[in-house]
Amino acid sequence: MNNDERSVLAVGGFGLGVVALAFAGFAISRTGNTSSAAAPGPTAVSTTVDVNLSEFAITPNMLDVPPGDVVIQVHNSGTAVHNFAIPGRNVVTRDLQPGESQTLTLKNVAEGTLALQCNIPGHAASGMTGMIHVAAGAGATTDTAATQTTMSWQQMDKEMADRALRFVNEKKSTFGGTNLEPIVLADGTKEFDLTAKIVDWEVEPGKIVKAWTYNGMVPGPQIKVNVGDKVKVVLKNELPESTVIHFHGIRVPNAMDGVDPYTQDPVQPGQSFTYEFTALEPSVGMYHSHHNAQTQVPNGLAGAFIIGDMPIPASLASKGITKVDQTVNMVLNDAGTIGLTLNGKSFPATEPYSAKVGDTMEVNYFNEGLMSHPMHMHQPVGYIIAKDGVPLAEPMPSDTILVAPGERYTVLYHFTDPGVWAWHCHILNHAEGPHGMFGMVTAVIVK
Repeated sequence: MNNDERSVLAVGGFGLGVVALAFAGFAISRTGNTSSAAAPGPTAVSTTVDVNLSEFAITPNMLDVPPGDVVIQVHNSGTAVHNFAIPGRNVVTRDLQPGESQTLTLKNVAEGTLALQCNIPGHAASGMTGMIHVAAGAGATTDTAATQTTMSWQQMDKEMADRALRFVNEKKSTFGGTNLEPIVLADGTKEFDLTAKIVDWEVEPGKIVKAWTYNGMVPGPQIKVNVGDKVKVVLKNELPESTVIHFHGIRVPNAMDGVDPYTQDPVQPGQSFTYEFTALEPSVGMYHSHHNAQTQVPNGLAGAFIIGDMPIPASLASKGITKVDQTVNMVLNDAGTIGLTLNGKSFPATEPYSAKVGDTMEVNYFNEGLMSHPMHMHQPVGYIIAKDGVPLAEPMPSDTILVAPGERYTVLYHFTDPGVWAWHCHILNHAEGPHGMFGMVTAVIVK
């Protein structure tokens, strides 16, 4: 998206009134259950919540609390060992045996979101994830269902509208995933230089986290080459620990697979390593760390790697789809310091997209998180044309596409109606609560 396209949000035809009405139509409602305490008064400094661990769930998996100190009483009622981690705060319980408990205290928690998970290998991917949503006026969550806030419906309406309009009005910060231009060597080899380092990254307005990045951005820059290209990827490690790069979904020689200690030694802090291979076939792949991956990848060490172009099925011509007007890579995350994000940003800091009636957008979904996400764009039916970079014999229509960890889907959306169309994960507590939209939400503005 260029600057002119991003500026469409300020165009008179899409003024605040229209946008407010459009977003008002996006009602991902979370209906009632109970809250243990009314919102604290101005002098309240601490909120206590109870969390239960079992196979394989964190209950509740969505905590709504006000800013301030948060005391979390964690109990393992399961039959296996679990722990409770808040990666964004580098806080974790000890490994709790069945029946054991531990209390954690978070000091001075500011408004925003914090991801939750169990750090036992495989448990987060099995469903042991969640989120703390910190907002003024929130009441402490006590059960598994959607949280009922103690605010009035008038206050809720105002907060939801105000948050939606922040998406329109607030200046956007730097986005990741920009195309990385290669250095073309004398023999035609395309060299891509990647530096792994920790930087301050704004996930949502005012929320700065320590992101683990390639070239200072989340997701890392897009690498795109043609079939037959000779490729060289030079990794420089400026992290506080070793790392490697694995080319997920890309056909490479075994020595270039990026899995220490099997195919290479770990790239230690201050060291570099060069990956060399030929792009043998069309691919929609990813590159990411395969060293301490449960920390490094959710914290941001991932990016898109594209070889060639995906063909458009001839059968879609009857739907008006004959060419691609723009391509969007959408990297999904739900853990680490990055948390619930689309391309490294949480609403209202997510990138807006624009199109014209009659345009076709090609979207490559990449899931670099720890759980599946059903992605839903309002209004147009998406046509899945490839799974994990392999073209389908016939496109499959779908308006909600479930993307599991590690999966890639290539989807064509053909825009037929003008308006502001929400685009979000359809796990409802990844997208909207009583204080408005958050996390895995953005929009496409069609004119």
